[in-house]
Amino acid sequence: MSQKQIELAVFDWAGTTVDYGSSAPAVVFERTFAQEGIHFTRQEINAFMGMEKKGHIRSLLSTENGTAQWKAVMGREWDEGDVERLYEAFEANLFDVVAEYSAPIPGTVEAVAKLREMGIKIGSTTGYTSQMMERVIPAAKEGGYSPDCVVTPDVTGAARPTPFMLFECMRQLNVYPPKHVVKVGDTIIDMKEGVNAGAWSIGILTGSNLLGLTEEEYKAMPAGELEKRKQEVRAKYLEAGADLVIDSISELPAAIEELNRRLAEEVR
Repeated sequence: MSQKQIELAVFDWAGTTVDYGSSAPAVVFERTFAQEGIHFTRQEINAFMGMEKKGHIRSLLSTENGTAQWKAVMGREWDEGDVERLYEAFEANLFDVVAEYSAPIPGTVEAVAKLREMGIKIGSTTGYTSQMMERVIPAAKEGGYSPDCVVTPDVTGAARPTPFMLFECMRQLNVYPPKHVVKVGDTIIDMKEGVNAGAWSIGILTGSNLLGLTEEEYKAMPAGELEKRKQEVRAKYLEAGADLVIDSISELPAAIEELNRRLAEEVR
């Protein structure tokens, strides 16, 4: 492959390649906190999506709403012991449902096949642990999606938005420098991971956590309202450092061709 081309695409999982709308983690966060008498809206939960899950729990508890609810229900401030306990409950709940939400998003299998025809390696990073991924990977593979490597935060000891999981993908697949890598995701934190790694970043609209719609809600939404929502999400991706924003994963091969053009012309 030319030294002026993208050689590695690093994908997020839920909301990007599998689990339309990133439903599994949102459902599990709702269930885990409800078991404690604490209730967050889907919008509040989605605001931190893409983080390592303990960090996500900590961030929710740190919000004004989370802090107030916890004190009202528990009669005290939350502490790290509570984070650990909630995380254990989150893991148990997730193991019950995650495989059910691991079907590839429409267009994923075809887009990845096209990238491989282009000579591009397929990596992945996630906020799930390696144990959680033991259930996700086989379910996704049954649907036709299987990346070349899967890197989890417990392996690197560092979660997004740090670049270390992406760097580990590069190490495992022997691709460098970062300008030959693109991070593809559906959250702000995905874009920041790519930016912090010095790689390219592409945000996806359809099926994304950031758009926050189930497939049924997406299809039922009036065209004008849907377009307005997409424009708002597009602006958020760009503000977070995305180089490109695409409507769906089906557009990814063409988007990477655009990045190849920029590389050839040394335009960023």
